[in-house]
This record gives sequence, C-alpha cells and structure tokens, in this order.
Amino acid sequence: MIFKKFVVLVILFFCQMGNSQSGRIDRIEFEGLNRTKETFLRRIMKVQPKHLADSVMIANDLERLNRLPGIANAKVTRTTLENGDLILKYEIDENFTIIPGLRISTAANGDFAFRISLFEFNALGANHLIGGYYQNEVFSSYGAYIESRYLFSNKLGLGVNYQSNNTFEPIYFNNKEETNYRYQTNSFETYFLKEFDFHNRAELGIAFSSDDYTFQDGLAATEIPAMLQANRVNLRSQYEYINLKINYQYVSGWRNQTDVRLITGGDGLLGDNLVFNNDLEYLTRIGTKGNWASRLRLGYSTNNDTPFAPFVVDNQVNIRGGGNIVARGTATATLNTEYRHTLFEKGWFVLQSNTFIDVNTQRQVDKGFESAFESQNLRISPGIGVRFIHKRIFNAVFRLDYGFGIGENASNGLVFGIGQYF
Repeated sequence: MIFKKFVVLVILFFCQMGNSQSGRIDRIEFEGLNRTKETFLRRIMKVQPKHLADSVMIANDLERLNRLPGIANAKVTRTTLENGDLILKYEIDENFTIIPGLRISTAANGDFAFRISLFEFNALGANHLIGGYYQNEVFSSYGAYIESRYLFSNKLGLGVNYQSNNTFEPIYFNNKEETNYRYQTNSFETYFLKEFDFHNRAELGIAFSSDDYTFQDGLAATEIPAMLQANRVNLRSQYEYINLKINYQYVSGWRNQTDVRLITGGDGLLGDNLVFNNDLEYLTRIGTKGNWASRLRLGYSTNNDTPFAPFVVDNQVNIRGGGNIVARGTATATLNTEYRHTLFEKGWFVLQSNTFIDVNTQRQVDKGFESAFESQNLRISPGIGVRFIHKRIFNAVFRLDYGFGIGENASNGLVFGIGQYF
C-alpha cells in the first residue's frame, strides 16, 4: 500500500514537471508596441529564445511587463509547434507616460498653495524616468529627477535628483506651543537600484544637503532658537519585497518596503539621527468589481528630544481630513484600509467609489512610547471618496476623499490627489 502511494506521488511529480517545462522557446514576438522599444523588453525578460519553456518564468515575465510604467496591460499567448517548441506572443497595451501634475491646497499658514510637475516615465522607450516640479507653498521650491532602473543591466540601475525646498513649517515646542519656521534645504542625491529576483529589490543612496530653519512667527521665548543651520549627509537604504498581480485598476498581493536613513552632520536640535520606516501593504480582489487594500505604516526615530521631529500628521501622508502638518512625533503607527468598487467602466474610463478608515498615533517628542496610547494622540478618520481612472495613462487616478474625524483633535476635510492613496 505504501509502495503504491509512493509510485503515485512520483508520477504526479513528473507530470507537474512536464506542465512547468515542456519543449523550448522557438521565438518571442511582441504586438502593440509603439513608444516602448522591443530591444528593451527583450533585455529585461528572463525567458529567452532556445530556453526551456518554464511556465513559472513565463508568468513572472508577464507580471514584470505589467509593472512597467510604459505598459498598461500585457497578455501572452502560446503557440505549440509540431516539434513541441513554443512561440510566445505578447500583446501589449501601452500607457501614455508624459504626465503633467497639479496639486492645489491650503498652506500651513492658511495661504493658497500649489504644485505643478511634469514627468516622463518611459523616456527613450526604455522606461527611464525624467521630470521635475515647481511648488509655491508660501515660498518657492523646485526639483529635478532622473532614474533608470535597468541602466547597467536587467538587474542594476541608477538614479539622481536635486531638490531645493523652501517651506513654511509649523514646529510644536512642548508638544503644544506652535512656532513657525521657514525651512530651506538644498540637496543632491544619487542612488543605485538592484533587482535580486522577481520579488526582491533594493536601493542604496547618499544625499548631501544644507538645511536652514529661520524663525517666522508664533511662540517666541529664550529657549526657541531664531535660526538653525546644518550641512548634512543622508545615507539611505531601502529593501522591497513585491508580489503583486496587476490588471488595470485591480491589484492583488503583498508588498513590504523597509527604508532606513542615517542622517549625520548636525548638532543640538538638528543632531545625528537614525530614521526607520516600514510599509506593509495587502490587496485582494473582492468579487469581480471590488478591491480591498490595507497598509500598515510604522516609523521610528532615534532622536527623541528635538521638536523638529520627522513624522507628521498630514492629509497627504496618513490621515485624510486631518489637516496639513497638524502634529509631529518621533515614532508613528498608521493603519489605512479601504474598499474600492468599480461603479462604471467603459473603454479607457473607470469610475470607482472608495470607503476608508485611517487610524494614526504618534510618540510625542521627549516622551516614552506610552504617549502613543493617550487619547489626544489617537486620530481616527473614516470617510468616503471617488476615483476617476484613465486606463491608458500611467498612474492616472484622480482621487477625491472626504474624511470625518472622530475623538479628540478631530477634524473633517476634503483631500485631492493623483494616484491611489497607497
């Protein structure tokens, strides 16, 4: 009896091997390419002509194509020749990837603020990123970016950026007294991008910056500095595990991103600091038209005695309806969960509804972790929203959400953005 079971298992094993590998790849063809270079796609794909036909590798290559900014959707068909070899034909729907951006909001001092940008996500048909922005939020800021994930090989790339940010920053001394500063920073960063395999990739970079805080208004006392300056070096490492299946507006799977930054070169209130961030996302399909998405975001900073804390409560970061930079902390925990449902879909256009709950708490400056459990530091914001999606334009998700705050320090508000919230 045991022998019979063993024979059955051996047969099943070899049958499975036969399903995953059968014959060789005779050739690979592409249909629907316009701006994207076929030579680029062939270079990044793992399955090549004359290779054994491995179903897992073919499926991974298909998902690799669907993740590219220049591709809206990719499908593969297999044709079996008389000798058992395969012809793989990839049918490509391309994205429009020259994307202008506009964000209008209220600045931290109540003034009108805006940000305009222009990015090309498929430069030279090889999915290079080139772009920049201009922002006026009380003061003027600008930045420029270049990134090529596959510059050196199908696993190694490079990115550089320069930013000159000039913002109006509310800082909270003694966790309640607000003092407003003009924050100016000029930074240059370069970083390497490494893809280990289909699911794992990393970044390693270094940035040089000059940071200046200049007192504007608010609380004025002898312990409040009128100006702080520092020339700083920021060492950054990022590791990402990604296992997502993407079908236009529907996404399912897991993604985890860990970011660690060592900031050196300051002193006093702008002293050396180690900042840790981790985002864990889970998305799943609900029926044929639903998508449930959740994100757990954790952050920790070693510098706990500076009011210039790195973590904020902000509409665009963690709490929809919470306001623009209404609190700061030296450790943070955020849970965002939402249900997206397709109400209408025709051709390139999709209309989605969105129902969400955002929850955040923070460790207060110069306090222990127990401060994160105090009711005044807990923010809960359920809400509803709508999404207008263009299926043929990369990241063209126009989002409107309204959050209804609950509990102490609660506030309501409308949040507009481009791209899903997470």
